[in-house]
Amino acid sequence: MLAVNMLIKWENGGETSIERILWLDRQSDLAFVIDVEANEFPFAVTISEIEEAISEGFAVVLHDDPYLRIVDEDKLSEKERQMRDKAWELIGGIVTLEPHIYYRKERSKYIRAIAEKSGVSVKTIGNYLKKYWRNGKTKNALLPSFYLCGGRGKEKRIGTAKRGRPRQHTDVIGEGINVDNEIKRIFRNAINKFYYSSAKHSLRLTYELMRKEYFSEGFKIENGVKVPILKPASEIPTFWQFRYWFEKERNIKKEISTRFSPKKYEHEYRPVLGSSTAEAMGPGSIFQVDATLADVYLVSRYNRNWIIGRPVIYAIIDVFSRMVVGIYVGLEGPSWNGAMMAIANAASDKVAFCKEYGIEITEEDWPVHHLPEAILADRGELEGKNVENLVNGLHVKIMNTPPYRCDWKGIIEQYFRTVNLQYKSVVPGTVDPDGRERGDRDYRLDAKLDIYQFTQIIIKCVLYHNNQHYLKNYNREEMMVADDVECIPRELWRWGIENRSGKLRNVPEDIVKLHLMPTDTATVTPRGIKFKDLYYGSPLMLKERWTEKARINGTWKVEICFDPRNMNYIYIKDADGINFEKCCLLDHQVRYKDKTFDEIQNLLAEEKLKQKKAADSEAQAKAELITEIQHIVQEAQKAAAVTKDDGESDTKKKKSIRANRQAEKLANREKEAFELKKETSKGLAPVVTLGNSQKTVEEEGGQLELLRRKQREALQKNDG
Repeated sequence: MLAVNMLIKWENGGETSIERILWLDRQSDLAFVIDVEANEFPFAVTISEIEEAISEGFAVVLHDDPYLRIVDEDKLSEKERQMRDKAWELIGGIVTLEPHIYYRKERSKYIRAIAEKSGVSVKTIGNYLKKYWRNGKTKNALLPSFYLCGGRGKEKRIGTAKRGRPRQHTDVIGEGINVDNEIKRIFRNAINKFYYSSAKHSLRLTYELMRKEYFSEGFKIENGVKVPILKPASEIPTFWQFRYWFEKERNIKKEISTRFSPKKYEHEYRPVLGSSTAEAMGPGSIFQVDATLADVYLVSRYNRNWIIGRPVIYAIIDVFSRMVVGIYVGLEGPSWNGAMMAIANAASDKVAFCKEYGIEITEEDWPVHHLPEAILADRGELEGKNVENLVNGLHVKIMNTPPYRCDWKGIIEQYFRTVNLQYKSVVPGTVDPDGRERGDRDYRLDAKLDIYQFTQIIIKCVLYHNNQHYLKNYNREEMMVADDVECIPRELWRWGIENRSGKLRNVPEDIVKLHLMPTDTATVTPRGIKFKDLYYGSPLMLKERWTEKARINGTWKVEICFDPRNMNYIYIKDADGINFEKCCLLDHQVRYKDKTFDEIQNLLAEEKLKQKKAADSEAQAKAELITEIQHIVQEAQKAAAVTKDDGESDTKKKKSIRANRQAEKLANREKEAFELKKETSKGLAPVVTLGNSQKTVEEEGGQLELLRRKQREALQKNDG
């Protein structure tokens, strides 16, 4: 199925070209596309022409999109943001005027109007539009490609030579110093102490206060007051060096919040991420997302005697068709993590997703793997900096309902009520809303399902809703009545795709996940890449010998992305924002394979608890061991004290060690030799031949006398 933003690769006589679909209208059999490798405006083609070329092999759909930029909003420079926002301010109001913007005459009229109003040239505005369309129709498509230019953004090595522009009159004012890590630390301390405060010091005054406190070499007394003696200007960083590092690490939110108030930032400076005035004109116009606590208790997959509580269900529904487009079942409370996984599921292949849970379906059963134009959610989950990547990188509008107004999302709320009724009557361990009488069995003890099995049940409920559930309260439009469309979500979805200008967006699944996955910090160690007590490896780690370097130089940190639902892998992003390094769980960590983050954390917490419980008994056993060893040593010391000194010198005693060892070995061999059907002797001991004589040794004290004779015999042999 063709979708907006999809890349089509054409092959014609050895020549290839790649076109991006910008607009689809199936009623008119019309599509607008743009050649992503040419500096040209969009042009019109027929949808049937594209589909026919794909079916005959003249064109193919590209699933990887190398033109989309994945960037972290916090890592963008101020200049990059300014250039992007400036371009967006110029064209943001006209790119939504589809399909009029794709017609040359209409487009020229819009561009000239903007050029006259802003003073920017027509050519520049046209280039902004082409760049926006070629690079994926997102706000971040307008970012400059600074990462391709030399070593910009990389720290230069600090050497003996002074970096930066040479000073004038160095013979008088000195050459100056480089800003090293210690100077940067002082800069940060000064900015936090003097600039980010309610005193509202200027940056120049902040620099002077920093110089007074951190760059003085003593004090002098004037009129009874200690006055600092400042270092000369040649030995300290200049104000312009201080300003450069301030602009580089400036935090606007912290600046407004600390210098004025957090309320001022929230009222006047926070980003406005969405609108609640949009209407669902077709599939993908608006998705509603919400979470609920399931009315059932689950058990652990590690130990079914462990009750892990009630899972959280996230669901996303298309407002137009009532199709459930994405779900998440897990232990993540209502938060960004849960919403993130539900959004990623909405853009993923449902056939492969169901197969992970042992459920075989076809593409027609659940034909959804797209992003919408807008998402309507509660306040909380879809607020904060996590959403900025979703808005700027994937161009999805976010609309939040006011507090305590769940009725604004009545579609998703009603779905949760329906799905709870579907499984509660047949699933063990469900919550009893009427409570329990005294003496009744606790329903939590009836829990039998784990997360995997409960997810299977929810998938079955979703498939039933999408394919068989008849929507009794759905008001069909006149065209739907004429076409005799059944009020079943899948049929409404199909009709909307064919008859309405779809707002669905096709984005590669990996790109969506990288935008949505939470980030964290892992440690490179000699045993591998350590994250949350789990160890990972990758081809890059082996190729660059990270483990050997960590063993020699010490560990270091790397920024990673991870999916809490599957801890088999973590991902290290590349600087270009497109590629990434996939790290796999090491073989000796097999017990964590195919487990979720929550399950692993529960297991580790349980093991730590057992360790703490065993600490007292282990300490007691160790104390008893030490006491027994001390007792044996005391007995040995007593035996040594009662033994008569034979008068030998220390030197002679040391020389006799080898002979004594040999005699002791001979005695031990006779004692340790195997004897089958051994009988305990009574009375006199057997006769033992020593040299040319035979002597009878009494059982009591016989072994000691035998040892002494063996020693004398060995000494005589050595002297002879």
